[in-house]
Amino acid sequence: MPKLSRRLCLATGVAFALAPSAKAAWVEPVDVSIGKGPPVAPVRPVVENYFGESVTDRYRWMEVLSPEWEDYVRAQGAYTQAILAKLPGRDKLAADIAKNTAAVAVVTQIQLGGSKIFTQRRPAGANTAKLYMRDGLSSTDQLLIDPDATAAPGVHNELDWWQASPDGAYVAFGMSSGGSEESTLRIIETDNLVLLPESISRTNWASPSWLPDNSGFFYNRLQDVAPDNIAYEEKSLCWLHRLNTDPATDQKIFGVGLNAIAVRDIDAPNVYATPGSSIAIAVLEAGVQNELTLYATPLADVLAGHPHWQQICAPSDSVTAFAVHGEDLYLLTHAQAPHYRVLKLASIKLDLAKAVAVVPQGPAVIRGIAAGRDGLYILDLTAGLSGVRHLGADGTLTRLPMPFSGAIEQSAFYADALHDGAWFPLESWVRPATICHATPPATVTLTDLAPQPAIDVSQYTSEEVFVAARDGVRIPLSIVYRKGLKRDGSAPLLLEAYGAYGITLDPYFLSRWLPFLDRGGVFAVAHVRGGGELGEDWHQAGQKEQKFHTWQDTEDCVLHLITENYSSHRKAAVIGGSAGGITMGRLLTERPDLVAVVISMVGVSDAMRSEFSPNGPPNIPEFGTVKTEDGFHALLAMDAYQHVHDGVKYPSVLLTTGLHDPRVSPWEPTKMTARLQAATASHNPVLLRVEADAGHGIGSTRAQRDQETADIAAFILWRTGDPRYQPGVG
Repeated sequence: MPKLSRRLCLATGVAFALAPSAKAAWVEPVDVSIGKGPPVAPVRPVVENYFGESVTDRYRWMEVLSPEWEDYVRAQGAYTQAILAKLPGRDKLAADIAKNTAAVAVVTQIQLGGSKIFTQRRPAGANTAKLYMRDGLSSTDQLLIDPDATAAPGVHNELDWWQASPDGAYVAFGMSSGGSEESTLRIIETDNLVLLPESISRTNWASPSWLPDNSGFFYNRLQDVAPDNIAYEEKSLCWLHRLNTDPATDQKIFGVGLNAIAVRDIDAPNVYATPGSSIAIAVLEAGVQNELTLYATPLADVLAGHPHWQQICAPSDSVTAFAVHGEDLYLLTHAQAPHYRVLKLASIKLDLAKAVAVVPQGPAVIRGIAAGRDGLYILDLTAGLSGVRHLGADGTLTRLPMPFSGAIEQSAFYADALHDGAWFPLESWVRPATICHATPPATVTLTDLAPQPAIDVSQYTSEEVFVAARDGVRIPLSIVYRKGLKRDGSAPLLLEAYGAYGITLDPYFLSRWLPFLDRGGVFAVAHVRGGGELGEDWHQAGQKEQKFHTWQDTEDCVLHLITENYSSHRKAAVIGGSAGGITMGRLLTERPDLVAVVISMVGVSDAMRSEFSPNGPPNIPEFGTVKTEDGFHALLAMDAYQHVHDGVKYPSVLLTTGLHDPRVSPWEPTKMTARLQAATASHNPVLLRVEADAGHGIGSTRAQRDQETADIAAFILWRTGDPRYQPGVG
C-alpha cells in the first residue's frame, strides 16, 4: 500500500529546565574573524496567554513571509555563504564528496508491470532521479521519465512519486519544481513514450491505485486553495480518473461529505484496488498518524457508484498497514504487540474480532508487509539489521537468507499480486545498496539493477552498541569510522539523531560522509526514543509529553562517545533534520556546554507555532496542539525557540532552510537564527544556510546535497579546530 507522506523525510517537569548558566564548560575557539556581523532582525514582541502562562514571541512578524522577511533571510544566506567560502579546506572536501556521490547509482523504488521492471534511479554522475524501464531482468534499461528535460532555466524539477499500471502499459507520475513538492499528475504510455493529454494539479500525495483492468486509477487530490493557506492539506478527496478523459469529469469517490462516513479535516482519503481481488479498500490517514481507518466493499459497487463501505478498523485498533491477497486481507498491527503482528481476515468475515494471527509478535520488529502472487512477505528489523520472511498459502513461515548483513528501506520493499517474489535494496553503513529479488523457499538473488560503484569500502568499519540512558533504558547506537582510529578523544564526531513518527534511522551507505571519515572523523547515529527501532513502545516513549526522552537520549549517547574516547566536548557535533530539529534545538538549549557544534537541517525550531503552518494540522497527532492544556505544556517543553535565553554562551550553530519548504515553513529556522544571534554571549557563529531553489531537501539535486554536506562538514571541522579549515590558514 503506498503511503501518503506528510511528516515533517520531519513534557514532564524534567523538560522544563531553568535558564542554563551563562558559563559554558568548554572553552570556545579563538575569535571567529569573520568581519561584519549577520543581519539584525527587528524585534516586535507578541505576548499570548496559554492556560494562565504568558509566552513572548519576539519574531512573530516573520511568519507572514513578507518582502521584509525575504530580504532578511536572503541576506542571512549570503552572509553564511561568504563565511563558509573562506574556509580553506572546504572546496577540496566538496570535490571529494562529489566524486563519491557521482560514482553511486541510487535506486529508491522498484515496481513491476506485466513483464516490465520499473526503477527510480539517480544514475552515476546524474543530478536527479529518473524513471527507467526494462522488459525482463536480463534486458537493458530504457529512460522513461527525465525531470531535467522539462525544467525551466535556473530551476530543477523532481519526480515526486509514480505508479505503473498492472500491465505496465502506463505510468502515472507526479512532478514538481524547486523542492516545492506541489505535484502535477501526468500519465505516460510506456511503449511509445507518449504523454497522455490529461494533467491534474494539487496531487502532492496522490498515491494512485490502478484499476485491475488498467483503465484508470483512484488518487488523492488536495482542495483548491493556495499552498500557503493553513487549510491547504485539509479536506482532500479521493477521485477516480479514467484514461483519456477530461480530469474535470473525474468522480469523487471517498472523503469529507461523501458516503455518510465521518471524515476529519486532516484525514487523507484514498481507495486501493488489487489485481485478482474483488475487494476495494478505503483508507483514512489522520495526518501523520501511523494508525489507519480502513473500510471495504466490493470494487464493482464502487465503480457502479453505490459502495456500501464496511468498517474494518479504527485508529484505536492500531493497524498501520495492510495487504490484499486474492479475497484475503492481511493487517499489520501493534495492538497488544509493540513489536507488531500480522492478522488475516477472509473477505466474507471482515469482523476484526474474528481475525486470525498468522504471524505472531516476536523478538524482531515487523516493519512492513507486501503481498506477492506466491504469498505474503514480511520485513523485519532486529538490532538495526533487516530480515525477510515468507508466509505461504499453507501457513508455513520461512526466513529467507540475506546475502549480507544490512538494512532494507521500508518504502522500497515491494511485491505485487501478479508476480512471485519480493524486491528490495540491501545496504549497510559501509556497503553500497544491491537490489535483491527474494523467492521462497530460500532464494535471494542479487540483481544488476543498482550497479556497484568503484569505491574502496574495505578501509571503513561500523559497530552497533547499546548505551545506558540516565533512566537505565538501553539506547541503540551505531558508530562508523575509518579503520585504525585512535581512541584518544581527538577525533571530530558527528552524531545524528531524529526520534519521531516511529521512523527508523536504518543503515545506509555513507558515500557523502566518507570524506569526513577520511579526515579522521567519526559518524554516529543515536536511535533514540520516538523512533521505531524497538517497536511502537519506543515510538510512544518519545512522543508528546514524553518527548524529552528524545533529546536526553541524544545527550546520553554523546556523553557515552566522549567517555569512551571517540571524541571530546570540544570536538563533538550533533545533527538532525526536520522533526529532528526538535531534538537538536532542545539539546542545544538544555545543554549548551555539551558539544562544540549543533546542526539543524530544515528543522522544527518553534514547535508551538508549527501547527499554524500549512503542514501543521496533519502533524498534530504526533506532537499535539496548543489548544489543549496538556498539548500546550508538551509543545512548550519541546519548543527550542522558547528555550533560548539571553546571555548564554551557545556553541557554534548552523541552521538550514529551503525557501520552498512545504513541510517545515522556512520562518521556523529563520526565527531560531534571529533569536540565537541576539541571545548568545559567546563568539561562536550562528549561521543560516539558505537554498533558494529547494524545499525540504526531499527533491534536492545531487549537486545541491553535495554542496550542503561540504558546508556542514567544513563548518564542523572549522569549529572543532582542524587547522586545515581555519580562515586565513592554508
